[in-house]
Amino acid sequence: MAISFANRSNADLLDQNYQRWRNDPASVDATWSAFFEGFELGSVHSKNGAASSAASAGTQRDGAGTAAIDAPLQTRVDGLVYAYRTLGHTVANLDPLADERPQNPLLSLRELGFDEKDLEMTVSSKFLLGDKRMKLRTMIAELEAIYSGPIGSEFMHIQNPRVRNWLREKIEGRLTEPGPGADVQRRMLRQLVKVESFEHFLHKKYQGQKRFSLEGGESLITALYGILEMAPSRGVEELCMGMAHRGRLSVIAEFLRKPYREMFAEFSENYIPSTVGGDGDVKYHLGYATKRQLKSGEEIEVRLSANPSHLEAVDPVVMGMARARQRIRKDTEERKKVVALLIHGDAAFAGQGIVAETLNMSQLQGYRIGGTIHIIVNNQIGFTTLPADARSTTYCTDVAKMIEAPIFHVNGDDPIAVRFVSELALEFRQTFKRDVVIDIYCYRRYGHNEADDPVSTQPLMYADINTHPSVGTIFQKRLLEAGVITEAEAAALLQEMDQRHEQALSIVKTAERDQTLNSFTGSTAEPQPAYSHAPVETGVSREQLAKVVKALTTTPEGFAVQPKLKNFLLEKRAKIWVNGGPFDWSYAEALAMGTLLIEGVPVRLSGQDCRRGTFSQRNSYLYDQNTRERYCPLKHIEPGQAQACIYNSLLSEAGVLGFDYGYSLSYPHLLCMWEAQFGDFANGAQVIIDQFISCAESKWQRPSGIVLLLPHGYEGQGPEHSSARLERFLQLCAEDNMQVCNLTTPAQYFHLLRRQMKRPFKKPLILMTPKSMLRLEAASSKAEDFISDRFHEVLQSPLLDKPDKIKRIVFCSGKVYYDLLKFRDEQKISSAVIIRIEQLYPLDEAQIVAAVKQYPNARALVWCQEESQNMGAWNFLSWQLRRTFETSLWYAGRAASASPAVGSLGMHKREQKLLVQDAFTLG
Repeated sequence: MAISFANRSNADLLDQNYQRWRNDPASVDATWSAFFEGFELGSVHSKNGAASSAASAGTQRDGAGTAAIDAPLQTRVDGLVYAYRTLGHTVANLDPLADERPQNPLLSLRELGFDEKDLEMTVSSKFLLGDKRMKLRTMIAELEAIYSGPIGSEFMHIQNPRVRNWLREKIEGRLTEPGPGADVQRRMLRQLVKVESFEHFLHKKYQGQKRFSLEGGESLITALYGILEMAPSRGVEELCMGMAHRGRLSVIAEFLRKPYREMFAEFSENYIPSTVGGDGDVKYHLGYATKRQLKSGEEIEVRLSANPSHLEAVDPVVMGMARARQRIRKDTEERKKVVALLIHGDAAFAGQGIVAETLNMSQLQGYRIGGTIHIIVNNQIGFTTLPADARSTTYCTDVAKMIEAPIFHVNGDDPIAVRFVSELALEFRQTFKRDVVIDIYCYRRYGHNEADDPVSTQPLMYADINTHPSVGTIFQKRLLEAGVITEAEAAALLQEMDQRHEQALSIVKTAERDQTLNSFTGSTAEPQPAYSHAPVETGVSREQLAKVVKALTTTPEGFAVQPKLKNFLLEKRAKIWVNGGPFDWSYAEALAMGTLLIEGVPVRLSGQDCRRGTFSQRNSYLYDQNTRERYCPLKHIEPGQAQACIYNSLLSEAGVLGFDYGYSLSYPHLLCMWEAQFGDFANGAQVIIDQFISCAESKWQRPSGIVLLLPHGYEGQGPEHSSARLERFLQLCAEDNMQVCNLTTPAQYFHLLRRQMKRPFKKPLILMTPKSMLRLEAASSKAEDFISDRFHEVLQSPLLDKPDKIKRIVFCSGKVYYDLLKFRDEQKISSAVIIRIEQLYPLDEAQIVAAVKQYPNARALVWCQEESQNMGAWNFLSWQLRRTFETSLWYAGRAASASPAVGSLGMHKREQKLLVQDAFTLG
């Protein structure tokens, strides 16, 4: 059987269920069964393609003499109901600019097995309105009002019948339930007029300035208030929001209630906010936080995240912030108190891959937040690109079907319909803990920004827009006709808004004249102490270490650990502790996390396969080889300890790093770490690194202590498994914005992680972590190194002769140190010392100078690195070292190259041998 449907996803679903029904009718639900039975009986088309007459099927009478519809007709009626539920959205009246709604031949009478004379026939369906009997004409009209009016609902792709039926009852009950009362409608009008008046005022007073106006999409404010005002009754205490530029200023001013005087001050050419600690950002990127007190007296906290021009990149950040806020509010079970709310553009939602990554996280253990409400301001255009050139799907929302999210398309010119779907979306999210999408069809009154003329690329579209009344005008007329407001009330409302704006602007102008413009400007900045190289005490007592070691080497009784792990992990670690060493990297990491946990500092680590570790080094979870029951030793150190959260992530870099970064923003007292499977893969998250991690404190005064663990080191494993692109991170370094380290001992790793949580300020930490060094005996530490030592930004190699005999100083960082040390010792070179720069940024030049001063007769200074000359730390450090010591600096390393590393192990070994030799012979 071949069924032709316009929407392929629906067609595939139908074909799949049809085959199931043919094999076992009981395997599909009643709605599908009735629909397919109609096809099997030949009631849709006769052989010659003519419509089968419903009347010819006849009727039967039950025992009471009441007319009953016969089976063939009933299947067609049930099929009609199903067809509207499935495809009604394709003919819905969604586009405010359209002269008429679209048509779909699959919903024609002929296609559904009826003709005009059947419209007066009395029918009913147990699948619609409680089997209520009505004329076929009436049934179709009701179905069109429900599924093809100003709201087009997509929910039949959801496989769970309980979820699907819940949505169906809510959607179909809309027409029988009273809409918003007169008071609510007046409040809705006020909200729309405030936004419209604010936008008009900005357009008039600040001509040509970018603001990414909401005009044309003002009903976004209706959706937001629908959610806000319903929030307390659904247990919501906080909204975490993210959005792009479109309408951002209106949302901040009218929804988050940032004072007008502050908004207008930011438009002033003389505005230099005293609160900015770095470089600041443009006004339509800024975030804001507030508490909204509702008419009922209840308070809802609302947080809007700052956002760069990279649009959807903020999605996972907001999700991470929401999960952290849920933890703070002790809302980790139901996840009802904190709701994430993301506002998208149509082109970005369809076009940006991070949207799919974010959706894919929604139900995963380490990333779920109880569902996100997505609102799309569908301008039906992306900059100058129309949908036909922007996506291959029917709707911009089709990507959300991958997680079976319900999708509500709604006409933005109908605020009452918009409010209905926003309230339904919140109720759905709170009931099922799943994502939901609202797609507000609207338009963009001006160009991409106010300096852009859209007429040159969309002349016909903008001819319609220029004559189209605003949402507020349409809704005001509707309320006037219904007698909800009077002409005088409408005029007074507009006058009130204009007066408020003029008064606020007058204050700003007075401040400009008196040169006090900055004095009243508010900020959500989080100031912190300046960066300091002052040593931090990070050593721990032997008793603390003993507690952690006991937990790491003990499993519950009867827990069957794999023998290999038992021998080479648990028993070996116990022996290492007894012997006082040698401790490897993964052991040191576990000790650092464990000691923080018993000190009350929670730990979160996520990344691809990070529970075991890419190199089988971590094994933070043990598995019973008979049952695969999991056991995490770090969770069982002592009663009352802080929580350890270690999660294998989805195969994503940008989405997961964005999530963990957002988590670190909202929960600064937690050690938050993200690990790349290989450091090279961090480039998949470059937008998060470039636009958030490296510069958020400078742009938005939002500090973060996120730790990036990036495996790095040249072992002949080819271009994609060698370099974590150290040079890229160093290029981003300025103004003490983040820390970049490349360590050489496990003890250094231990102390660095602990230092991250012990200082009074927060800075992102970019850490080049080892691969071959993980088990290198030379790169190991003793128990005493964890107890009586601390982190050192600069380290020196052991001397083979007296300091005044030293003629050469070789600077390096990371793994190459052990190759250099081995070569020096094998060649018995006593006139050279190796200085390791463990922290490349912020660079402690004073320590480096102090180290070099110990060798007054050193004349040759060399920088040695494994990376190619155009990569690694050379370009970043060479000018600083030359400036500091006012002498030549020799380079020992690989030649500049396009690729990070060679693919041949033989070539790698030859290059490595030569660069090590050069370090002791150049100059």
